Amino acid sequence: MGTQKPRILPWLVSQLDHGQLEGVAWLDESRTRFRIPWKHGLRQDAQQEDFGIFQAWAEASGAYTPGKDKPDLPTWKRNFRSALNRKEVLRLADDRSKDPHDPHKIYEFVTSGIGDFVEPDTSLDTNSRSSTSDTQEDSLEKLLSSVDLAPDGGPSGLTMAPAHPPQLLLSPTFDIPASCPNSGLLENPLKHLLVSEEDWEFEVTAFYRGCQVFQQTIFCQGGLRLVGSETGDRTLPGQPIRLPDPAVSLTDRGVIDYVRRVLSCLGGGLALGRAGQWLWAQRLGHCHVYWAVGEELLPDSGHKPDGEVPKDTEGGVFNLGPFIADLIAFIEGSRRSPRYTLWFCVGQSWPQDQSWIKRLVMVKVVPMCLRALLDMARAGGASSLENTVDLHISNSHPLSLTSDQYKAYLQDLVEDMDMDF
Repeated sequence: MGTQKPRILPWLVSQLDHGQLEGVAWLDESRTRFRIPWKHGLRQDAQQEDFGIFQAWAEASGAYTPGKDKPDLPTWKRNFRSALNRKEVLRLADDRSKDPHDPHKIYEFVTSGIGDFVEPDTSLDTNSRSSTSDTQEDSLEKLLSSVDLAPDGGPSGLTMAPAHPPQLLLSPTFDIPASCPNSGLLENPLKHLLVSEEDWEFEVTAFYRGCQVFQQTIFCQGGLRLVGSETGDRTLPGQPIRLPDPAVSLTDRGVIDYVRRVLSCLGGGLALGRAGQWLWAQRLGHCHVYWAVGEELLPDSGHKPDGEVPKDTEGGVFNLGPFIADLIAFIEGSRRSPRYTLWFCVGQSWPQDQSWIKRLVMVKVVPMCLRALLDMARAGGASSLENTVDLHISNSHPLSLTSDQYKAYLQDLVEDMDMDF
């Protein structure tokens, strides 16, 4: 027989009224403002009671049964936050989650009272648990909507991650705090990889009429520029990468001439760089360039491009936030593997009506760290999460992680993206 699943607001009001959860309390007599403890899940001083509200909601909503299910603090926390953020009658009034002594958040009801929120629940869950799709919808909607980096949606004005990472550590099961070998900070290796100022490694592959003519893997901190000649403007930022003369690989004189014409119009080049969790692109010449995020083996021919690279201004072409969210969902077995390969069609419209191999110049750019992150998820068995995977990306030092630890680090990274980027 089905059991009723409580609604988050009536349930939360009841918890506030009872005052039995550590740090969960009303802040005014009118019962409109309240506080929720919000200690970072990987801080060294984290205790189980710091996360009582998240576990309590997981149990009440049927997402967690003690003694049966494996504790999963990051998921509890994300689902709780997502459930609150989807309520229009509630708003986040003050975010003090970075307070080193008393991290918490203050919420407030935006209507005159709380009576309207105490309503019966008419939804039934025949399995006595919240459905997996509901939980994933809450998590993914929050993850995909919360990474709001700039008013115009692009990379301009983005800030980098803070210089000092949060303190760690809870054990991978998140049920009890793990011992820490010293009092120093333990850095999330994925955060260091993705948002540090160190060089990123890109694999660049060029195709002329479907024939691969160039492939190079480079490290570039200041970005890269695809150019058509060595006489390009060397004062421009980014490491120049010269695309080869088509006569080296092609025999059709007509195609060679057309490709050369395209390359000559690249001018200052097609620039690609990184700002925070955004990858951006801009064209510095006369050549129009269209882009899309597609599969690594093939671009999304037959579909519209994701956009056109703007001239002389940076335009966002890839956001790490949705990629990390999709990667977590892939690990949990609820989504296909996320895409991470950038395809550029240079000098011609995007190949919607014919095969991409008919286009004169196509360039594929693979951020190697994103390929490695997906490979790690696959090596760990994705949804099985039973194996050990090795983090060894570019010039980083090898680091062995269990699959549960890998997932926890990804979720921690999303938490930091929500608050710091």
